[in-house]
Amino acid sequence: MRTVTRPGVYRALAVVAALTLAPVAAHADPAPSERELIDSVPVLLVKQHLRALQAIADANHGTRAAGTGGHDASRDYVAARLKKAGYKVTIQPFEFPYYEEKSTALMEQLSPDPELYAPTPPDGSSLGDFATMSYSGAGDVTATLQNVDLVLPPGPTPSTSTSGCEAADFAGFTPGNIALLQRGTCTFLLKAQNAQAAGAVAAIIFNEGQPGRTATPQGNLGTPVSIPVVGASFAVGEELSSPAGTVVHLKTDTISELRTTDNVIADSMWGDSKKVVMSGAHLDSVPAGPGINDNGSGSAALLAVAEALGKIPTRNKLRFAWWSAEELGLLGSKFYVNSLSNAARHKIKLYLNYDMIASPNYAFKIYDGDDSDATGAPAGPPGSDEIEKLYEKYFDTLHQGHGGTDFDGRSDYGPFIDAGIPSGGLFTGGEGIKTVEEAALFGGTAGQPYDSCYHKACDTVANISDKALALNTGAIATAAVVYAYRGDLPGPAAAAETAAPAEVAADAGGGAELLGRSTRLVEPR
Repeated sequence: MRTVTRPGVYRALAVVAALTLAPVAAHADPAPSERELIDSVPVLLVKQHLRALQAIADANHGTRAAGTGGHDASRDYVAARLKKAGYKVTIQPFEFPYYEEKSTALMEQLSPDPELYAPTPPDGSSLGDFATMSYSGAGDVTATLQNVDLVLPPGPTPSTSTSGCEAADFAGFTPGNIALLQRGTCTFLLKAQNAQAAGAVAAIIFNEGQPGRTATPQGNLGTPVSIPVVGASFAVGEELSSPAGTVVHLKTDTISELRTTDNVIADSMWGDSKKVVMSGAHLDSVPAGPGINDNGSGSAALLAVAEALGKIPTRNKLRFAWWSAEELGLLGSKFYVNSLSNAARHKIKLYLNYDMIASPNYAFKIYDGDDSDATGAPAGPPGSDEIEKLYEKYFDTLHQGHGGTDFDGRSDYGPFIDAGIPSGGLFTGGEGIKTVEEAALFGGTAGQPYDSCYHKACDTVANISDKALALNTGAIATAAVVYAYRGDLPGPAAAAETAAPAEVAADAGGGAELLGRSTRLVEPR
């Protein structure tokens, strides 16, 4: 766990306290003491929420993954806190394909030349000769391998193989055999479904063989199938393809089925229902661990801010969301956005996303709303740049360096951007490697992951940076409060109305001014 000096924490706590107190005392400076500030700010609840999420995981086989008892208990914890804080809470169920690889798979050639192949472990920590594809069925089979429309040697360009893409490819296939397929042209799912329909007891899909397409593919079928399905390297596939009559033993240990899980949506009792300011974080972990940084950190900070604002009147309506099944492809946020009517969608004026905000080897990253970093990544919808500037002003006021991060589609802002809703958010890094420049700006260790426990069992309460957690909680509170009172919300469709109370700020600059005042209250002496 990364440590932080007391003055650094105090400044972040003061920011949160001043912002959450400001709406109640819009015409007077409450001037709370340093002790009162620390005792009354929501950031002090964040660690309590993280410990609660850890305890939930500990009681549920070490996980809070969607479709498990750990996620259900997390949902109930968040919903109960929100109801107590005065929100109208909606539990939104949806069905999703659940997948878990319970133990490492086995693949071996029994004849003509016995050989045991190296597996890729379920946590993906190393890449082997083969890997179980997500949503593969479970099974333990020994059978003859049968080639299906292979292209050997491979063609000169990617996707020249059509192996298994059509039912006709399986003409003459012997039911009870294992289908040996080659990557290319169509989806892994279609190949696997066609193999299953032809009577195959398992399927091995090896890479195509061109440069860049030789390693073991770690594929995602996207929909459960009942037979074992693995990906293999081109070298392994080529070896298995000859001679005819090769016998293989293949074993996969998975759970792959349809389950039901829930989003948690909380609406405040205040504000204009035609101007919704929405913030969200995903509540689920991966099956491998408790997910305290990913994404207990965003969930806990958002919950603490929501609790502080629940009974404070606001100009615009606040809506908070805790998404499920993000780790399986943003399923919860996609379901929510797709379920909105056009009228309901247009009422959401902006969306703010918080996913992994306390990585131990952190960098303070703000989603790049306008591609001002010039990486060529897609910019957000109009208004996203204004959201980015608000976060920048927050960190600038605290004299804290920051950088940008692309909208790469890997978190729950994705469906909102696709729907044209201005979006933004914060991120402290995942499995990516910290650069020398970032280490100079933020401290920490260059050349190492931002979070070495990403998607692992060690993502516990010990895997949190207190400094990143405190400063990002302040940024979450800043955005929630500023946008709760602004009349001119980001985006081209926002109505230009008279600004909110002066204490809360009419624009991002006003928000920064308030921050400047509050930080001076606890400047170290």
